[in-house]
Amino acid sequence: MKYVIIGNGPAAVSCIDGIRSIDQKGDITVISKEAHRAYFRPLISYYLEGKSKEKNIYCRADDFYQKNHVETVLSEAVAIDRDHKIVSLSGGENIAYGRLCICSGSSPFVPPMKGLNTVEKKFTFLTIDDSFALEQAVNENSRVLIIGAGLIGLKCAEGLRDRAKSVTVCDLAPRVLSSILDDECASIVQQHLEKCGIQFSLSNTAEFFDGGTAHMMDGSVIDFDVLVLALGVRPNIGFFKDAGGECNRAILVDNSMKTSIEDIYAAGDCVEQYDISYGKKRIMALLPNANIGGFIAGVNMAGGSKAFDNAVPMNSIGFWGLHMMTAGTYATGGDAKMIEEKSEKSIKRFFVRDNRLIGFIIIGDVKSAGIYTNLVRSQTDLSDLDLSALIKNPNLLPFSEKYRRKTLRGVV
Repeated sequence: MKYVIIGNGPAAVSCIDGIRSIDQKGDITVISKEAHRAYFRPLISYYLEGKSKEKNIYCRADDFYQKNHVETVLSEAVAIDRDHKIVSLSGGENIAYGRLCICSGSSPFVPPMKGLNTVEKKFTFLTIDDSFALEQAVNENSRVLIIGAGLIGLKCAEGLRDRAKSVTVCDLAPRVLSSILDDECASIVQQHLEKCGIQFSLSNTAEFFDGGTAHMMDGSVIDFDVLVLALGVRPNIGFFKDAGGECNRAILVDNSMKTSIEDIYAAGDCVEQYDISYGKKRIMALLPNANIGGFIAGVNMAGGSKAFDNAVPMNSIGFWGLHMMTAGTYATGGDAKMIEEKSEKSIKRFFVRDNRLIGFIIIGDVKSAGIYTNLVRSQTDLSDLDLSALIKNPNLLPFSEKYRRKTLRGVV
């Protein structure tokens, strides 16, 4: 069997692991746009901050591809011929496949912005090369303006704070991390970041640029030396869509990571899959799901049979000692309710529907929070559990012996 993988991130190397768990001899070719072996994108901010060395960012050892007999082609996939099973590359080459996995990830979204062409030093922050470029561009006298107060923008701010004279973050949203935190939790995080030296201009963004000056919506101006555009990402799916593959905002896959085209699978940031906490398909562009989805795609490509039937969105992040975890769906109303636990050091919010935990937000004390993630993933019936006690003291003692055995044997 000839296996081809488009992309070379965590989903791709997990796909290789999945293939090799079943088929040790089949040919594997990886098509990679980046001249780096697979790395963890969430760690690029720690490299920029000086907390991590470059070698610690990579997902696998130097000899991973050699040991697994993987050929790497440095190019970009631009088209798929589904009838003849051929991937066309940007340099004009064609690669035939027996089974294909698309792990093409996503690219920074940069909307048209008036005067952006007048800005000398402008960057995105999604790749390790972006981190290298910012490392060279920023010095102790640099005033940095970051547009976007989501995960990418705030991690960039963390990475640059000690390198720059000042870091200002603006966003049209009225709060930081607006896609994963509610108002109160976001306020806690913002206050912490402000104490650590990050400045904010929220419900506000640049209307146009004039060199190193951003003219803001509220009429104010922000002078800067370095601009970072962290306005979100878009899945790299054009070549699959052009081949007639079924897409929404991303490539639609089933629980086996199959797409609508025969012998083509997909995993990672470029897919929409079923969210067990939400009850619908959606993009869950997060590292744990990329790892699991890639492995399952690889197993099934090689003739095995595995399903990813418990995917949920989740985040585990921290900023200068303030840690947070979120997972699942945060919703109230109807038959959903919120259970809250507050202390001086943390806030925990849990969302329950039909006696099942569908999501949570934790700021501060995240110890043993993997237990809650497992409850969301497994959609465990809480009827026989005292959830309030479990929130105060997260451990497995309230669960049955059967549940404890199953959980401790698996991945929380």
